[in-house]
Amino acid sequence: MAVPARKTSKQKKRSRRGHIKLTTPAMHYDATTGEYRLSHRVSPKGFYKGRQVANENKQQNND
Repeated sequence: MAVPARKTSKQKKRSRRGHIKLTTPAMHYDATTGEYRLSHRVSPKGFYKGRQVANENKQQNND
């Protein structure tokens, strides 16, 4: 079984983990509905690229 020859310093450990972080979602303003929405997603009102692709009143029950 492999055993480290020396203890990993705090600096080495933290620099290795420096890229592990949360990213902010890509939100864009939708001029059709006047709301912010995630990129490449249908808005809550059912619009995508300025066209209505889904009904707003339609609710799905997954019971």
